[in-house]
This record gives sequence, structure tokens and C-alpha cells, in this order.
Amino acid sequence: MHASYAAEGLRIMGFPCNQFGGQEPGTDAEIKEFAKGFNAEFDLFSKIEVNGDNAHPLWKWMKSQPKGKGSFGNNIKWNFTKFLIDKEGQVVKRYGPMDDPSFNLTLFAVGGEGPAHVPLIWLCDP
Repeated sequence: MHASYAAEGLRIMGFPCNQFGGQEPGTDAEIKEFAKGFNAEFDLFSKIEVNGDNAHPLWKWMKSQPKGKGSFGNNIKWNFTKFLIDKEGQVVKRYGPMDDPSFNLTLFAVGGEGPAHVPLIWLCDP
């Protein structure tokens, strides 16, 4: 998805998290080195928490937005939960771990919105 829309301005931001079965125990440096092996071409940030009292403020905010609410008590239920955010900084949609947001990006492009205006926030476990 990044390769398809990066030239148009799409930004994918990955936030590693170790709150889901301890699947991301490495340090930030280890995680970034591991991601290089997959030719990850998106912004990969430091490891954060996305649920609970220590959740990162960005994730608290996204989950609190009308279109950012989930069905699991509003908590993130697993890795690879994604948020689509428009050019105005509003949450457009929240995607579950198994959902593919590329369909919606195509709709934005066809509808004239263009993915250049749609950053994608992606909780990842690279």
C-alpha cells in the first residue's frame, strides 16, 4: 500500500506494541533492525502502549473519536489495528487487525479525495 500511494502523499506510521501476548519484546533498535529485513518503507516509531493508563495520547485520542471507537470496550484488541485519518486530522475509520484498508484508499482516489490527504496510522508488530 505504501508503494502504491506514497508518491501521492500517503503516510503510514507504525507503532510497535508489546501489549498483545508479548509479541514485541525487543528494544526499539532491535525492532527497527528486524523491520529492515522486510524492506519496511513506512515511518516506524518507538514502542508504545495503546491500552490502559499508560496508553500513548495519540492512541487515546484516536480511540475516543466517533469513528475511532471499537467494539471491544474501545480497547485495541490485537496488533495491526489501523486508523485512517483525513487531511483535516479527523479519524475516518478504524480497521480491525484482519481488515484491509487498501480498498478504502482506492475509493478515496476514485472519489477525488486522493490518498495524499489520508495518512494511515497503523499499529504494527513488524
